[in-house]
Amino acid sequence: MPLGDTALPPRLVLYDGICGFCDRAVQRLLDLDRDGRLRFASLQGETASAIRERHSEIPADLDSIVYVELQDGTERVFWHAEAVLRICEALQLSSPWLTLARRLPRWLSGIGYRIFASQRYRFFGKLEQCRIPSPEQRAFFLD
Repeated sequence: MPLGDTALPPRLVLYDGICGFCDRAVQRLLDLDRDGRLRFASLQGETASAIRERHSEIPADLDSIVYVELQDGTERVFWHAEAVLRICEALQLSSPWLTLARRLPRWLSGIGYRIFASQRYRFFGKLEQCRIPSPEQRAFFLD
C-alpha cells in the first residue's frame, strides 16, 4: 500500500529488496518483532520514493537501510549505522555488540557500516526480484 493511500506507521524500515543480506535481515527482524512494532517497504517501491521526495537529506545514491520514525507528527529519517541502532532500540534489543556499537563515535560506526554495505552483494548475493511476503507477513509490508 503506497504511502499516499495511508498514514505513515510510527516505525518504518526501508531496505534494499534485491539484497540477499537485507532480505535475511528483514526476516530476522520479523522474528524478533513479536509485538509488531515495525513495518517494512523496499527502497525500490512507491513508499520509499515518496519518503525520498519529502526528505532531500537522504543521499540520492543510498541503496541500503533507512529507518523512518514518526513522532508527534514529525518524520525523522536515519540511514546506515544510525538506522540499525534505532531499529534495535525500537525492538529493545541488547547485546555486548550493540553496547559497543552505541559507544563508538558515529563517524567510525558509519565507516564500518559503509564498508560492510559495499560488500554485501558479494557475500550474500543479489535476488532477481523483491521477495513476496507470506500471507502472515503481508500486513507488515507497505509495498
